[in-house]
Amino acid sequence: MSKPTPRTLEVVRSAYITPHMLRLTLGGSGLADFPEDQESAYIKLIFPQHGESRPLMRTYTVSGQRSDEIDVDFVLHAADGPASAWAASAKPGDQILVGGPGPKKLINRHADWYLLVGDMTALPAIAVNLAQLPKDARGYVVIEVVSGDDIQPLQHPENIEVHWVVSATPDVDTSALLKHVEQLSWLPGQPAVWAACEFHSMRALRTYFKQERQMIKSHLYISSYWKINSTEDQHKIEKKFDAQPT
Repeated sequence: MSKPTPRTLEVVRSAYITPHMLRLTLGGSGLADFPEDQESAYIKLIFPQHGESRPLMRTYTVSGQRSDEIDVDFVLHAADGPASAWAASAKPGDQILVGGPGPKKLINRHADWYLLVGDMTALPAIAVNLAQLPKDARGYVVIEVVSGDDIQPLQHPENIEVHWVVSATPDVDTSALLKHVEQLSWLPGQPAVWAACEFHSMRALRTYFKQERQMIKSHLYISSYWKINSTEDQHKIEKKFDAQPT
């Protein structure tokens, strides 16, 4: 199946959700043939590089979608990359080349209870997953944020406990999520787990879920969205190497 042709979208508006998360709303005529129901799917923001034949691409999640607009959330921090730096200065009317959408990665809903885990980069996808769970769903969501001010309201079933883990230095301490998950009471029945975060944190969680909790493959989705001190291209290579059987 061929990849969708990249489209040019326009910035419609920009708003801070929390101090470290900025939401850009994109629209324009390029969105006319964008598929429906793509919340939690990924897109590629494409930045032409001066003097380079290959453009720079960065991966983001569709956090919201309406008939003529999509929302994309950016985590902003001191060491901003090209995409978040662009987002921070973007103004209505600015244009960006966008590839995708790619496949949605949703939690397996055929389970007795649910556990969603992630840092701020995974918050948009977690929010979509939570909103789509059955009303009688039970379980936990554990989200790591940079500060207490980055805690945001989330739509979720009544019996899903939301745990916020404040870690001011997520690029130094990669064990905060695992430590909190280990303290949760494991519920009876078959769980479904969805987790996405920094590379080292992901590997620690993966070991815990596979070895300590013996999660079955069909009910475990786990991915790294970024890697400390690595570009997205470097991280992609690391992911590919990490996924090879040992």
